[in-house]
Amino acid sequence: MTQPTHAELARLVRDHAGRLAASLVHLVGDFAAAEDLVADAVEAALSHWPVEGIPVRPDAWLYTVARRRGLDQIRREHRHRRKLALVPWPTEPQSDDRLRLIFTCCHPALPRTAQVALTLRVVCGLTTAQIAKAFLVPESTVGQRITRAKRKISHAGIPYRIPSPDELGSRLAEVLAVIYLLFNEGYLSTDGHQAQSRDLTDDAEFLATLLHGLMPTEPEAAGLLALIRLHRARAAARFDTDDRIIQLPQQDRSRWEHTLIADTGRLLARAAALRRPGPYQLQAAIVACHAEAASWEDTDWTQIVVLYDMLLRLAPSPVTRLHRAVALRYVAGPAAALVEVDALCGDLDDYHLFHATHAELLRDLGRQEQARAADERALTRTANPAEQSLLRQRINWA
Repeated sequence: MTQPTHAELARLVRDHAGRLAASLVHLVGDFAAAEDLVADAVEAALSHWPVEGIPVRPDAWLYTVARRRGLDQIRREHRHRRKLALVPWPTEPQSDDRLRLIFTCCHPALPRTAQVALTLRVVCGLTTAQIAKAFLVPESTVGQRITRAKRKISHAGIPYRIPSPDELGSRLAEVLAVIYLLFNEGYLSTDGHQAQSRDLTDDAEFLATLLHGLMPTEPEAAGLLALIRLHRARAAARFDTDDRIIQLPQQDRSRWEHTLIADTGRLLARAAALRRPGPYQLQAAIVACHAEAASWEDTDWTQIVVLYDMLLRLAPSPVTRLHRAVALRYVAGPAAALVEVDALCGDLDDYHLFHATHAELLRDLGRQEQARAADERALTRTANPAEQSLLRQRINWA
């Protein structure tokens, strides 16, 4: 046992409690009951850990407490003999429990946005605030979607299982979206407490690997796994020792995992050979253009713009148009890119990267005061400490 700080305690409870729910739903068969058990386990942790220290396996500690209270609940309800005869209580959560519950939450009877929001909250443990930022919608909207989705699953009696092979395809897009958004939250956290969450990126890669193993001939599952691994191959160079962002042009590429980049390139090539292109394969191909370039100056920006054009045809979105404008800056110049970015103001005014990109382009064109104002707007729209630090540096330099 080690004595926890308040920050460590809060982070550990937050990180492990959400993932605990997946196994408990499997055991008790009900979202509300599982969440009650999670709440009880969290309350116990907040009482015991400050005194006793953080356990070596916080997840196992929480699971054990929740499991015991679940058994007590069954006994109190005078159904324990029947339940204990039918339910095999494991000593640890099964490795694929969360993937199983992801497929349950991504049932086609639920609206797509509700599927993804519910899964991120119940299975992955993200807060409603984090999910709202991922969707660029109000937090109250996300809360309502989650509540309605839980009610629908309970009333419809949707079973807790990985669907049969002929049902997988109808749920795949939402399952992919969940893992993708989970990785995004880990890659650059939005909760204001940390720059990144390696636990969440580990989770996302683990789930993507399970999904690829379940559906090895599905190119988009391979594409998402490739996208995650290419990003993770550059992880060592993304932040300095003070957790400040090192932007791509300044990163030390010798610290990238080049063997992993090469292996992932082959995975992406196998997916492409199936001739069913999709958004995750294209995003992975864009990241591969960066990862395979020997230097910033060697980046094939023309190819990246072409890939973004293909991505926009398959999955148009204002955020993708913004990313394409960033690439266009290095092909057609900042003035051309600024025209594209200005057109997105109505869609992305609450998105910090829109204003940060706007500032960079304005600065390139010598419009320093406007650039500073855009950076200030970006600063008010992100809670990530590393992004805030970078934006403050730019504002102070202006």
